[in-house]
Amino acid sequence: MMHVRKSADRGYADHGWLKSFHSFSFANYYDPQFMNWGNLRVINEDRVEPGRGFGKHGHRDMEIISYVLAGELAHEDSMGNVKGIPPGDVQRMSAGTGVVHSEFNHAQGLQTHFLQIWIEPKFMGVPPSYEQKAIPALEKQGKLRLLASSDGQHDSVKMNADAKLYAGLFGGAQSANLEIDPKRKAYVHLVKGELVVNGQTLFGGDALLLEHEHHITLSHGKEAEVLVFDLAP
Repeated sequence: MMHVRKSADRGYADHGWLKSFHSFSFANYYDPQFMNWGNLRVINEDRVEPGRGFGKHGHRDMEIISYVLAGELAHEDSMGNVKGIPPGDVQRMSAGTGVVHSEFNHAQGLQTHFLQIWIEPKFMGVPPSYEQKAIPALEKQGKLRLLASSDGQHDSVKMNADAKLYAGLFGGAQSANLEIDPKRKAYVHLVKGELVVNGQTLFGGDALLLEHEHHITLSHGKEAEVLVFDLAP
């Protein structure tokens, strides 16, 4: 089973300093058909204006991944981490028993564009933790590069979730195929460009929800950047 979710069908919020698209129900956006997909709970595409951001706020029992597309995200948390997250880095924060953090765009005249992703944890009540890695674009070009996994394989960040997250960049004749367990769910989020996924043409912001499928095939990319999730049922 496959279902295409168009970019324009996502929830949208305009707070002036923050413009955000919600792939799943979040804050004031509620759609009972899109509460989650497997253990994937949130994909927010956020654009934060210079000098603005999210003040200190708390999370618990959630795996939170930030994937910066443009600009830079300044992160500070109650674990003592003070980090800048540039494009190409993947950041993972396990909220566990509780963590307080803030996220800001301190750049002058430059908007920060990033995806915030929440995945439900496998184990509750774990100690909070943080990890960040730079992933060179070359490692994503024409292939799917593992960014996050439950065991940290292939130099991915290690998260407390029954899931894998891949990223890829595709253009021209480049293609890739990912075998998936038909008992699990998968989710393809096209960050930008154009890409054919299992015969479906996706454009930036579109998503493909998959269930009972054996593989994901990516081809015919046009300046495409894509995230692929292998998820618990």
